[in-house]
Amino acid sequence: MKFFKHTFRLFLLLLIIQGCNDDDNFDYLNKVDAPANIAAAIQLTQDNTGLVTITPKGDGVVSFDIYFGDETEAPVNIQLGEVITHAYTEGTYDLRIIGIGITGLKTEAIQQVVISFNAPENLEVVIANDEATSKQVNVTATADYAMSFDVYFGEEGNDAPVSATIGEVASYTYQQPGTYTIKVVAKGGAIATTEYSEVFEVTEILQPVASAPTPPARAAQDVMSVFSAAYTDEPGTDYFPDWGQGSQGSSWSLFDLNGDAMLQYINLSYQGIQFGAAVDVSAMEFFHMDVWTSGDVTAIETSLISQTNGEKPFSNDLVAGQWTAIDIPISAFTDQGLTVADIHQLKFVGTPWAEGTVFIDNIYFYKGSAQTVTAAPTPTVAAANVISMFSDAYTDVTVDTWRTSWSDAVLEDVTVEGNATKKYSALNFVGIETTSAPIDATAMTHFHTDVWSDDFTEFKIKLVDFGADGLFQGGDDVEHEITISNPAVGEWVSLAIPLSDFTGLTTRANIAQLIYVGSPTGATTVYIDNVYFHN
Repeated sequence: MKFFKHTFRLFLLLLIIQGCNDDDNFDYLNKVDAPANIAAAIQLTQDNTGLVTITPKGDGVVSFDIYFGDETEAPVNIQLGEVITHAYTEGTYDLRIIGIGITGLKTEAIQQVVISFNAPENLEVVIANDEATSKQVNVTATADYAMSFDVYFGEEGNDAPVSATIGEVASYTYQQPGTYTIKVVAKGGAIATTEYSEVFEVTEILQPVASAPTPPARAAQDVMSVFSAAYTDEPGTDYFPDWGQGSQGSSWSLFDLNGDAMLQYINLSYQGIQFGAAVDVSAMEFFHMDVWTSGDVTAIETSLISQTNGEKPFSNDLVAGQWTAIDIPISAFTDQGLTVADIHQLKFVGTPWAEGTVFIDNIYFYKGSAQTVTAAPTPTVAAANVISMFSDAYTDVTVDTWRTSWSDAVLEDVTVEGNATKKYSALNFVGIETTSAPIDATAMTHFHTDVWSDDFTEFKIKLVDFGADGLFQGGDDVEHEITISNPAVGEWVSLAIPLSDFTGLTTRANIAQLIYVGSPTGATTVYIDNVYFHN
């Protein structure tokens, strides 16, 4: 499915490009990555002819160059989604697959092709329930003289096999848990095949196997916690006041996942939370909670209940088998006429009624930080060892733009305590370019930037080198992206990242792009200062 999704996206992108005129701006292509996950599905005709059908695949690919690895020296170029056939004699060959992206960037993979007219031998099969996806079974197989295998998963009404190349995984999600007979058929270039069967119990994951994401650090005045290990909860809270829901077959418990406690509401009809005392959440902006369900609850309705004017609901759909992060604006309740200065209860209602279980964690009200940004720390690296892009402490090189036309962010040049600073709000990603005078950082050892935010949960930095020709789409572009998870908030974070950590940046003589990416996507604000390379 992932392969076909990327195929559609690339097809759509090509249509857009073909429909543009000469005046259109293609700067947005600067952020396109090199192709990834290059491989091929290989099927041998079972007639002792050695005829092979090759279906190359990959992410971010427009076309492929195929080198067959035999006496055929010239490659064959085919488009994404096409297949090619080739006849081999008996032997073992290295199939070379080069994926070519829309910008000309290339990624290569080598896959072994074994041609034998013997029936597969020494077939070994591993069948296992997936650890994260409920009712999914994964099958791997190895065998001598085999190139692929078919798996018949044995569920009534589905007789079609799932095919995979030897060494890859064939996966299938059952409609119901239970015991099934799974048959694996190993195939090579011979007419004869080799089979293996096993009676296997398919299990259903009914509870989370990983904790909910850790909430960001917040100042005490910016959060009112109901249930979360990340904050201090309101005292005296009752997480199962009996409002009669027990008679509906509903119940609750505290579920412990490797020391992480969460609320488990079983056969959720409606459930309530009673605060020890009414709380005023009128100064808060959002209500948050993380909810997990195996799929038997499709939506949850959340109501805030006021002591003086009743309750108002808001409903959210849930995604099966993973944590759903729910952030409801307080205005969604006040716009319905609810008073939120005296909230004393919460109520949850499951859809369908009393038929499924949910796990809930990190229940809290919050608002944006009221913290005031201060000036960034003054750098201490000697100027002789620095190539500065932006810093009052150094002389900056030429930067063509601090926000490219293809960026998704708002840029403001601001002054913080007399210090020039870049402010990016509504940040998804922003491109910064030095294309007119690319930076030669070959003598540098580190990239430095200072960043401040009161609301980001992740921050990414990408460096792009345009290669010796200094041109975008020159064919020798390289790049790498670094991810900073759970950075500190409400304070300057000084990042001095070794350039050796940018492993994909194999050349550094023509650095022409710097890209910042923020999360939550399109909803975070960052301040940037002291951007430079140093040794």
